[in-house]
Amino acid sequence: MKTLEITVAVKTYSLGELDSGDRQLVLAAKKATERSYAPYSGFSVGAAALLANGVVVTGTNQENVAYPSGLCAERTALFYAGSQYPDQPVVALAVAARTGGHFVDSPIPPCGACRQVMLETEARHNRSFRLLLCGAREIYRIDRAADLLPLSFDGSAMEK
Repeated sequence: MKTLEITVAVKTYSLGELDSGDRQLVLAAKKATERSYAPYSGFSVGAAALLANGVVVTGTNQENVAYPSGLCAERTALFYAGSQYPDQPVVALAVAARTGGHFVDSPIPPCGACRQVMLETEARHNRSFRLLLCGAREIYRIDRAADLLPLSFDGSAMEK
């Protein structure tokens, strides 16, 4: 028997420590939370994706009374980017959340479905992108979305 150790490097920043591009992306994600449709949970999430051509697309969580029918902000932004800009890789994705009128203190991690879509987005363009997970106190920076889903299911599993 052997043990595999899997580690992920997560850098922490304050908003002021980010470079101006990442700071603007974080602010776009925070602004997007205002357009969230979250009447059931009251948990508003916004995502902002920076594309290689400099365009920033945003997404918000969209709830439905039948919970599985809703969609997370991350997937909303990434699917929109893939639909409207299919040849443009994602360079960075910022995610922010608020509840009760205030941004959450600690960064929120993406759900498993969003992690899988992030992995596919990186594979689609053969290019990794950085994640900025935003909390009121600190921001986590992860250099590759694939780092959030070790031992992941990808296209190679479907090859003969």
